[in-house]
Order: sequence, then C-alpha cells, then structure tokens
Amino acid sequence: MYLKSNFTALTLSTFLILGTAYPVSAGGHISGASAELIGNDGTVIGSATVTKTPHGVHVYVKVSGLTPGAHGLHLHSHGLCDTGDGFKSAKGHVGKVEGAHGMMNADGPEPGDLPNIFVAADGTGEMEAFTDLVTVDGGAHSLLDEDGSAFVIHQGPDDHITQPIGGAGARVACGVIAAQ
Repeated sequence: MYLKSNFTALTLSTFLILGTAYPVSAGGHISGASAELIGNDGTVIGSATVTKTPHGVHVYVKVSGLTPGAHGLHLHSHGLCDTGDGFKSAKGHVGKVEGAHGMMNADGPEPGDLPNIFVAADGTGEMEAFTDLVTVDGGAHSLLDEDGSAFVIHQGPDDHITQPIGGAGARVACGVIAAQ
C-alpha cells in the first residue's frame, strides 16, 4: 500500500525488532528508540519502537488491554504522558500544521500522522509502518529533540482527514519515546 505521504504498510514478517539493541551511528546519532505505553490508569499496556532506516523511520507498536477495533495512533510533540490530564501533556502532533492532519488530506499529512492500530477481540494489537516525515535523532522533526516526543493512542479510529485528529476521540494510551 503506497500513499501520497510516502507511508508504506509492511507485513509483520518483515521485521522483528523488539528486544534488539539500537546501535549509535558513526555520527553519534541514535538509530533507535522505544516507548513503554501506559493506559489512563497508569498501567503498562504495550510498547513501541522507532528504528532509523536508510530511507526513514520504521515504527512498530504492540498493545494489549484496549477495546477491539481501530484506534488512531500519532506521534506527539512533547515527551510527557501525564495520566492526570488525559495525556494532554504530550501536546499536539509532531510537526503540527493547522488544517493539514491526515494521510488522505490534500494539504497533509503532518509528520506525526501514522496509520491506525487495529485491536483484536482479545484486546491485543500490533501495527507496523514506515515514515520518512520524522527522524529518530537529528534533523527536521526529530523524535528525540529537546522536549522529546510521545506515542499517543486514541479511543477510536482516525479517518485521516477530519481536523484536527481525524475524529479519533480521547487519548487512551501514551508512551514517552526514549533513546535506547
């Protein structure tokens, strides 16, 4: 599947990256980072990784304990996940551009836009994607910049066009992205 934004959906058999070490490149840049995802009650519900590739960033997310169905998933601009404020501490999307949310938006997407994560009837879900709109460390829209970044999972699906978050609803999980 290829979209205008250079996002590519990959099969889960393509990469196995959980549990691997992330080396530092020759320039001192981090090539990978991860996040422990927590629900609104503060319990760990999953994990996420971002890995630098020759042509962008590979994203992998695995969760349990969420309601079945599609959930919006975004990269947020601040590395804070305060359960007390419903994860609003993570602020808006990485590279927020007013009116440009969504991979099906003619003016988008924003760098923080990602495909939905799909959760099965047993509450587990996995998602794998590729983006060239962010970097792990250094450059435009770096996930490990001064104020950090976070993964945020929403209550419902992102329709990839409605402003500002694709109609995805409340934030139900969050994870601060940290270098490994």
